[in-house]
Amino acid sequence: MSRDAANAWPPPGRFPSFGLVMVTSIALAAFFALPCWAWGGAAGLLGHPARAGAFAIIGLAAGASLFTGINLGGCIRADAHDRWMLAPLVLLSLGIAWLPAYADRHDLATIDGDATRDLGLALMAIGSVFRVGPMFVLGRRFTWPLASQPGHKLVTTGFYRFVRHPSYAGAFLGGIGWVLVFRSGLGLILIALLLPAFLPVVRAEESLLMAEFGDEYAAYRRRTWRLLPFVY
Repeated sequence: MSRDAANAWPPPGRFPSFGLVMVTSIALAAFFALPCWAWGGAAGLLGHPARAGAFAIIGLAAGASLFTGINLGGCIRADAHDRWMLAPLVLLSLGIAWLPAYADRHDLATIDGDATRDLGLALMAIGSVFRVGPMFVLGRRFTWPLASQPGHKLVTTGFYRFVRHPSYAGAFLGGIGWVLVFRSGLGLILIALLLPAFLPVVRAEESLLMAEFGDEYAAYRRRTWRLLPFVY
């Protein structure tokens, strides 16, 4: 590899594929359109700095994820877990995109104070780091849903040192931040419902990793937590 290639950014093989760009663009469009619909327009929705900041964080995280080298192989590989489990996650995610903005606009079960919005913005920023950071670590080995790959090695350092699913943990943290930006008590209920809907996906992925790595993964699982250190 030439020096220019070694210093290039993004690294070779990490240019976004057309499919990834399309999926990311559609997801971003939906996640902006639904709150706009709930609020009644983009101007009012973006009228508060915290809400505008939330969309900026989402856009930056999505843009960064395009250059991590991740692939969509988990959606097509035969050894990926059953995709029917993803349906409730999709429905709840759409609700989380729409309901907090609607509740904020109509002051339904809201938590008063701009401090709530600021806390939410901070949690979104932290969650985005833990959501996207592991994608950079794994590159093309990062698939969703998870699927085994030739030459796949178990990563147990960095983001994965204490938590087995740091990207999922980041997504949950960012989701909590999102609903707090809208001061939404109802949104927190949806986040709480998201966890039990997500557990079958996590268990299926861990079963696949156990089958792939055996005792190595069993030892790793004994010394780590699934999502939150010292809690779960």
